[in-house]
Amino acid sequence: METGIQEFSKDTGVKAVMQGPSKADAALQLQVVEDAIAQKPDALLVVPFKPETLEPALKKALEQGIVVITHEASNAQNVTYDVEAFDNAAYGRHLMDELAKRMNYEGKYVVFVGSLTSTTHNEWVDAAIAWQKEKYPKMQFIGTKYETNDDVQKAYQIMKDLLKTHPDIKGVQGSSAVDVVGAGQAIEEAGLAGKIAVVGTSIPSYAGDLLKSGAISLISCWDPAKAGYAMNKVALMVLQGQKIEDGMDLGVPGYEKIKLVGKVIYGSAWIDIDKDNMDQYPF
Repeated sequence: METGIQEFSKDTGVKAVMQGPSKADAALQLQVVEDAIAQKPDALLVVPFKPETLEPALKKALEQGIVVITHEASNAQNVTYDVEAFDNAAYGRHLMDELAKRMNYEGKYVVFVGSLTSTTHNEWVDAAIAWQKEKYPKMQFIGTKYETNDDVQKAYQIMKDLLKTHPDIKGVQGSSAVDVVGAGQAIEEAGLAGKIAVVGTSIPSYAGDLLKSGAISLISCWDPAKAGYAMNKVALMVLQGQKIEDGMDLGVPGYEKIKLVGKVIYGSAWIDIDKDNMDQYPF
């Protein structure tokens, strides 16, 4: 994402900087946001770990006249706009299609989320599960939504335990960028690479080795640089008094014909990556 922010700054001359907590922690992120608000920026762009934790701070920012743009937080209330790479339900259905194909449309599967309060992750898996029940009746969702807290070690341990309690698992869908990584590590360690379908959101720099080994089947993602650029573009347009309209072109790949629903801007920017094309995406 920082690459996109830097590109935007270079292209426009706007001063744009990226800050973040030392780890994925809602309380730490809140402090970073509070500190940023105190600097009185023209715009505040945030990818919330837990949106509800930030709502009071974002409300304060809006009250101070700061433009607030979020990403991966389509239910955020105190925003000017939220920018999403794609419609979350459509993406969830897409992931299920890919998982189903690799499971030969039958068998047991589990789903992981980074946080049970992450709107985006839950919209993905809820849509996926509903789609499976409608389209793939021979598949069976087991367990619950397993929460990893965006922690690869926790994802690994959950998958390791699942392999003991449900040795007949045939598929895994991950949400956090590290979900499929932790799951893939446990599957590879158990000698099951290529025997369990693992599909989910991640990036090649995290999942590359496991894609090559077959422990991860396919990852989908969006270029965070493009998302960062799009967020900054929307913020600048608002500051310049330009109207955001349904169907408009933001001038960013994947966001050429946006869908505007309330305060949420949807692009069409997902990318499917497997061992055969991963070298095309060096991030």
